[in-house]
Amino acid sequence: MQTPTASSTSTHDMSAIELDAAGLLHAETGAVISRFALFVPADALGTPLAVIVRAGAEIGPFAVVHGGTLIGEQARVEEHTVVGKPELGYAVGRIRPGLGGGTVVGAGAVVRSGAVVYAGVRLGVNTVVGHHSLLRTDIAVGTETQLGHHLTIERETRIGRDVRCSPGSHITSATVIADRVFLGAGIRTINDKTLTWRDPNSEPRLTAPRFETGAKVGSGTTVLAGVTIGEYALVGAASLVTRDVPAGAIAFGHPARVQDRS
Repeated sequence: MQTPTASSTSTHDMSAIELDAAGLLHAETGAVISRFALFVPADALGTPLAVIVRAGAEIGPFAVVHGGTLIGEQARVEEHTVVGKPELGYAVGRIRPGLGGGTVVGAGAVVRSGAVVYAGVRLGVNTVVGHHSLLRTDIAVGTETQLGHHLTIERETRIGRDVRCSPGSHITSATVIADRVFLGAGIRTINDKTLTWRDPNSEPRLTAPRFETGAKVGSGTTVLAGVTIGEYALVGAASLVTRDVPAGAIAFGHPARVQDRS
């Protein structure tokens, strides 16, 4: 088979039939791809990238799948989703060139309708991405994790296994969420202490929060830059967390304070 080149493909949408004819669709037996699904074979640099669909996986109608995406066995990409989209333009102190590839939807994972998953995102086995959630470039998510609807998860965030992120939250870039963390609805995280934006003389020094193994944070809480929520700590709802919460502690309030349980 002739290797496709940038001149033989484009950034225009293709059907599954057209992508297969271009040698860029590798679908295993039992994969189900809607005839209304669309594929974008080349990234913004014009590099053609294949789409791999493992056995039993499903791609729904009007899903848009970009080149460089692997959809694992029995995974499901529902209708009106975008998966593997290259990021193009200014973000977090640098220009993103529109590089595609490296997108993985793990075996048994589900990307629900309306979700947008950028290039370089890696979803673990049986992970679920809720309706209309946005996952930006280079996010890693562990197995059996539940990401609720209407989430925004920014670039380079690392999320462990068996994590629950409830709906309507914003997870700032480079946040670390360890295994078995539970985040309630409407959580806000911050990674910038200076509110610097496009200052040619000073890029912001970003320090994202960390949520250690088994931590639980109640709905409506805001966690400021550089704060660590310790292992199995509990933060009450509607708190403002301005400093670290030790492992096993209970904290709540505005600002949050560690409570004496003696």
